[in-house]
Amino acid sequence: MTILTLVRHGETDWNAGGRIQGSTDIPLNATGRAQAREVGEILAAEYAGRAAFVVSSDLSRAAETADVIAAALGTSVARRLPGLQERSYGDAEGMDAATFYATYGPWHAANVPNAEAWPVVRERALAALAEAVAAAPADTDVIAVAHGALIREVIMHATDGEFPREGERLPNCSVTTFRLDDEAWEMLAYAGVAT
Repeated sequence: MTILTLVRHGETDWNAGGRIQGSTDIPLNATGRAQAREVGEILAAEYAGRAAFVVSSDLSRAAETADVIAAALGTSVARRLPGLQERSYGDAEGMDAATFYATYGPWHAANVPNAEAWPVVRERALAALAEAVAAAPADTDVIAVAHGALIREVIMHATDGEFPREGERLPNCSVTTFRLDDEAWEMLAYAGVAT
C-alpha cells in the first residue's frame, strides 16, 4: 500500500494570462514560487515524522515546485520523470483560452493538430507514477509534482471518470491524494474547484 500525492505546479506568467503551456517550458513566476512555499509548509506539517519520495516532471515549473516542496520536507527530489510532463497541445500551445475555444471547441474533445492524444497522456502518466512507486523505499509515500491536464487524466483513471466533474479545475499547487493498493486506487483528498 502506498500513499500517492499529486501536486500541480505553481503559477507561471502563462497561467496568469490564460495561455496554454502544454509541453512549452515556462518557469514559475513570483506568485508560483510563493504557492510552492505555502504547499511545501502544508506538506511538511502533514509529513512530520513520515518519509516522502519526491518526484516531478522535468519541465521547469514542476521541477522548481518540487524542489521547494522537497526542501520543506528536508529531502531532495529523487527523480525527474519526463513521463510526468504536461500534455503537448501541439498547434494550440501559446494560445489564450478564448482563442482555443473559438478555434477548436470544448477542451477535452478538441481535435488540435499535432497535439498528444489523451489516451497516450494517461498511459505515460500511469507508467511514470508506477515507476516512482516502485522506486520508493518501503513504507515511503510518494509525492509527484506534475501538471493540470496530466493530473486530471490520472484522477479520471482512478475514479472511473467520476472526477473531475464538469466545470471543475485543479488550481496551481493544489493537492490530490490517493491510496494505492496493487491495482486499486482510492481517492483520499481531491483538489478540484468549480470554475
